[in-house]
Amino acid sequence: MDFGKLKDISKVDFSLPPDAAGTGQLLRQFSKTDSLKVYVGCPIWTPKEWVGKIYPATAKEKDFLYHYTRQFNTIELNTTHYRIPDPETIIRWKAASAQGFTFCPKWPQIISHELGLVNAEGISREFRESIRGLGEHLGISFLQLPPQFSPRQAPVLAAFLEKLPADIPLAVEFRHEGWFIPSREAEDVFALLEDLKISTILTDVAGRRDALHMRLTTPTALIRFVGNGLHPSDYRRVDDWVQRFGEWFEQGLQTLYFFVHEPDNVTSPELALYLIRELNKRYKLKLAEPRITVQPIQGSLF
Repeated sequence: MDFGKLKDISKVDFSLPPDAAGTGQLLRQFSKTDSLKVYVGCPIWTPKEWVGKIYPATAKEKDFLYHYTRQFNTIELNTTHYRIPDPETIIRWKAASAQGFTFCPKWPQIISHELGLVNAEGISREFRESIRGLGEHLGISFLQLPPQFSPRQAPVLAAFLEKLPADIPLAVEFRHEGWFIPSREAEDVFALLEDLKISTILTDVAGRRDALHMRLTTPTALIRFVGNGLHPSDYRRVDDWVQRFGEWFEQGLQTLYFFVHEPDNVTSPELALYLIRELNKRYKLKLAEPRITVQPIQGSLF
């Protein structure tokens, strides 16, 4: 993810902001649950560097998804941003998936970026029909608005969202800075998301701290976390999230998705494992831990 990346993070305040005013009020409408659903994963399953680390040393590229779904319980499915998968692809993905695994497909850029949500009914229908084929493996889908999509276009967003059927879970990622400044347009959109039971996305990245608007509109939180190569601050940031999740769990959060991005995503599994272990330790969860094989240092005899 290039959005908000910085070369120098030494001056960044990575502390989490307080919850937005409406978040606690929203969550308290729901009861604390013992059947909390937590999904932690990466944005891709394709790194060849994972062979011998989280994939078997003999793993073939065609089997990467099979192995990935037995290490993590979700994937941020960015490939659908560029191409709507055909039925044969959906069948292959389902066949490779372990029980309980979920795909979180990103809406196609032709809908969000090229058409700007206008006159997109036909291709939107095509996309929805495609991902419906995932059946029990379909998690939450997410619509990323382009950086230039501002609150002035709130009526366009509202018209698009109001036409969508409710059977496909959806979250929206805002990027234009105007959405994070208090305004009637922004608040009306957040209220609409609540009414339509559409979630928001919180993007935790060094160069755009404003995207951490901390406004939940459903009892589902979706975090896109962008690390900095396992810098010590990555772990401190995860610790802060674990603390915040505890507060949200107590208030009524029902479902959590957390996607770990790292440079080239080679080290995403390490930070995902750290998060899972902390959640299990702090909140007595029983999330399966990915099994990571430590690679020997080249040239070492031991």
